[in-house]
Amino acid sequence: MKTIKLLVFALFFISSFSITAQDNPFKVEVFGKGEPILLFPGFACTGDVWEATVAELSKDYECHVFTFAGFGDVPAIEKPWLPKIKDELVKYISSNKLDNAVLLGHSLGGALALWIATENSAFKELIIIDALPSTGALMMPNFKSEYMVYDSPYNKKVLGMNDKDFESMVSQMASGMALDASNQEIIKDWMIKADRETYVYGYTDLLKLDLRNDLSKIDIPVTILAATEPYGIEMAKTTYNSQYKTLKEYNLELAMGSSHFIMFDQPDWFIENVLKALED
Repeated sequence: MKTIKLLVFALFFISSFSITAQDNPFKVEVFGKGEPILLFPGFACTGDVWEATVAELSKDYECHVFTFAGFGDVPAIEKPWLPKIKDELVKYISSNKLDNAVLLGHSLGGALALWIATENSAFKELIIIDALPSTGALMMPNFKSEYMVYDSPYNKKVLGMNDKDFESMVSQMASGMALDASNQEIIKDWMIKADRETYVYGYTDLLKLDLRNDLSKIDIPVTILAATEPYGIEMAKTTYNSQYKTLKEYNLELAMGSSHFIMFDQPDWFIENVLKALED
């Protein structure tokens, strides 16, 4: 009888642990010592996207590197995906007393940094990497957040794709995100390994997010590093200045000859400008 009770307890403990793990909206690894920097990756990426960045920054800073649920080896969570991640990031920041941290985010990660900063002005600064307050408005004319729903023909199509068709789709997408073929493969592999529902519904969450009017609440230094490919310098300037027009003050730096993954395409320029932003 005692053995049975112990077995039942062990099974309960294992089940409870699994549920807890699956409910965790992110994995975080900490490198280095010094003033804290929180590094948020882009959509479908793992924290490995920051490997070269952390190798440099961890010499002088404490780097908190995140991988979000459904990506890499982090189990998926129930939707709504993006609001849950944001809320748990806020809790992580509070419980670890990181309100004075630098928030550094790429793409989706940049949008998250902006979102969090609209609710808390205590952070030291934001460094935003090729990210917009409204991705949906960039992609769709006459955009409204309420148009973005989970139950859409496009979402059904992507959810129903076989592995071969999905790989073909993301291969084409990755080819426009970095200039070097080897980096395109890395990006493609991240997307292929992503939990499919997270990939579909999480992106719907991102498209739905519109922070343009809320940017006026941010009163800390903001540096934006923006890609110029494939649409050119003038289009990049127009897009960023339009989307960030309610932000009181920001420094926009353009990465010449770079696609979306600036840290891959222009690594020296990238780290130079990140360090400059941190030192200013």
